[in-house]
Amino acid sequence: MREGRGRGRGTGRGIGTGPGAGVGRRQFLGAAAVAVAGLTVGDAAPGRSPCPRTGRRPRTERPLLLGTYTSKEGGGTGVGLASYDTTNGAMTATGVVTGVADPSYLALAPSGRTCYAVDEREDGGVTALALPPGGAPPEVLGTQPTGGAGPCHLSVHPGGRWLLSANYLSGSVAVHPISPQSGALGPRTDLVTHSAPPPGPGQDGPHAHQVVTSPDGGHVLAVDLGNDTVYTYRLDERTGRLARVSYAALRPGAGPRHLTFHPSGAFAYLANEVDNTVVVCGYDRRSGRLTPGAPQSTGTGTGTSYPAQFLLTGNGRFAYLANRGHNSLTRYAVEAAGARLRLLDTVPVGGDFPRQIALSPDRRLLFAANQKSSSVTVFTVDEGTGALTPAGEPFAAPMAVCVLPL
Repeated sequence: MREGRGRGRGTGRGIGTGPGAGVGRRQFLGAAAVAVAGLTVGDAAPGRSPCPRTGRRPRTERPLLLGTYTSKEGGGTGVGLASYDTTNGAMTATGVVTGVADPSYLALAPSGRTCYAVDEREDGGVTALALPPGGAPPEVLGTQPTGGAGPCHLSVHPGGRWLLSANYLSGSVAVHPISPQSGALGPRTDLVTHSAPPPGPGQDGPHAHQVVTSPDGGHVLAVDLGNDTVYTYRLDERTGRLARVSYAALRPGAGPRHLTFHPSGAFAYLANEVDNTVVVCGYDRRSGRLTPGAPQSTGTGTGTSYPAQFLLTGNGRFAYLANRGHNSLTRYAVEAAGARLRLLDTVPVGGDFPRQIALSPDRRLLFAANQKSSSVTVFTVDEGTGALTPAGEPFAAPMAVCVLPL
């Protein structure tokens, strides 16, 4: 379920209001025009050897975007901007893009030139932001209504021509066209509502929580927490219309939230928020049919820990699960060519309520957006063992609910 409630105070360096913040919250949130950090990158940390040809130190900073709630106490005022050091994960606040309402989830276009944000409000919307090269400020290209309430997730179809979004409160999935020239969004081409099967125990209706495309691009899958169901659609890439081809029912009360595919495309891993379990699913690429397996432990003990999201290493050998109630990250070994998860351990996330996790493009760093502590924590990833090691102090960011390293 959506968790926009809870007021946290960040600590450590960065954007937040807690003691020791490197940049004051007012300074961060009041920036009117800012460069995307890392599009004009800075020098490496002191001590690194200069480049033999230029005499300059290698540049190791890259940009990072932050999602938040703008309508909640303790939240931000738009999409936060920061940079991070690729060698140690150290983050530096650089400003904010205002004019984006409740950007609780962010997604990058395949071209890397545009970012999209949900506007998680009663009258839901999706906003496009251009990411120009050369250090120019991000530009808000406009917002389109989703036709539903409370959109909480979005993704770009691999072809880059369609944006998919999930309306949590109204249990529907929307499709918008993307301009191939500017990356701006056009009027919605489709809206499908999850009307069957009926809601699960304790649910008041369907609650679409995620929409994602299969690795081969053949199907679109929508995870619905309220209906305990994952729906499979085909997207007509000429018209932007969705046609349902199958659905997979989870056990009543599971509350599926987030699905992540194995690199092979033959398996997917599902985090069940309500019953605190995970499930390995088989996936048939021809039919788009998802086949859930038996529920497995999250490693957090008894009770509900609100597992939020799965993430896989680039080589597909390890998987990580963010646990919000337990405030931890569970590490699994991926075995049998993706067909099996073996629980290895859990590690403290270093913050409160890890809403979302993300890997850096080189897969060497893992970032966790901790909503209630208003912080982002960073870990180094051991490629051989999958072990996570905390990297530095938490980075303060107002009600951090999404982190997108570029």
